[in-house]
Amino acid sequence: MRTTEVALPAGAAGTTDGRIAAGIRAWVEASPLRGLVGHFGGDWPTGDLSTMLATLDDFTAQHWDFRQGRERPEAREPALDPATVRLVLDAAAALGLVRAAPPALPRYAHLLVLGGLAHACLRRTAYAAHLVRTAAEVDGEVAVLGSCRTLSPAESRRLADVGIRDCATEVDALDAGVRVAFGVNAPDEETGEEADHPHRAWSSRTYRPPGLPPVRVLAAPSSEPDRRRAHTADTQRFWAEHVRLRAGDPVLMVTAQIYVPFQHCDALRTLAVPYGCGIDTVGVDPGLTALAGVPEPTLTPGRYLQEIRSAIRSMRNLHAVLAPS
Repeated sequence: MRTTEVALPAGAAGTTDGRIAAGIRAWVEASPLRGLVGHFGGDWPTGDLSTMLATLDDFTAQHWDFRQGRERPEAREPALDPATVRLVLDAAAALGLVRAAPPALPRYAHLLVLGGLAHACLRRTAYAAHLVRTAAEVDGEVAVLGSCRTLSPAESRRLADVGIRDCATEVDALDAGVRVAFGVNAPDEETGEEADHPHRAWSSRTYRPPGLPPVRVLAAPSSEPDRRRAHTADTQRFWAEHVRLRAGDPVLMVTAQIYVPFQHCDALRTLAVPYGCGIDTVGVDPGLTALAGVPEPTLTPGRYLQEIRSAIRSMRNLHAVLAPS
């Protein structure tokens, strides 16, 4: 039986802060999350929404943070009994981390592609090219957002397995994916700054594939370069500073389905709230034929728990910037 999914906070342009807050509350108070917290020994938090989110953040830090500051591929996988595995997988499906959905609108002002690990860069750029050719018209640009994060040896091997070499960074992998998926060879425009540290560097390459919207591959600097690489919110803000984003513009964002809840809420915080645009976030459809040569790594119960935690943290950050209701 198909599990009914819990809706994410609304992303349509013009959605009020109060309605976004109500959407956050509905997601975190949904029975699948309550069930998970109880199963892992937690008491459901009391108090207002801010207190509830803070308590859930603390709880998941103790029980579901398998990264401990490391990159996602380095996270440990917990040992869970079969009943717990079933509960986690059912909750992940209900909370929107499993099943991909098509774009809600036929037309968007812009399409954003979020970077990630090397295989994800190829899958997401391929899916974006599929969408603009078959499912969603884009009036502005396709913006492919990443950073100058150095690829791991495992990522380089994955790229080599599909015939892509000479990529040193995440943005190189995104650029390679764009060239393949959109059938382009060289950028029409290129600019950037190497800086003295990769966390401070940025670059922008714009391609103009015939019959399609321009495609910009953008590597963002970190907002905290002494501490970390650029993260999702950094790339979204950096893009918003480079495009004329207008209030009311509907923006389609492409990522992996497991990251949709947290990255949707990040985009609400960094784009929808300050700029008044709309956000529609979709995950890559794994059934797309063009993705057959780039398999997705196995998504484990531990990874789902980690990204449910990411969603809670993202909703906490989003709630903090909403006007009091």
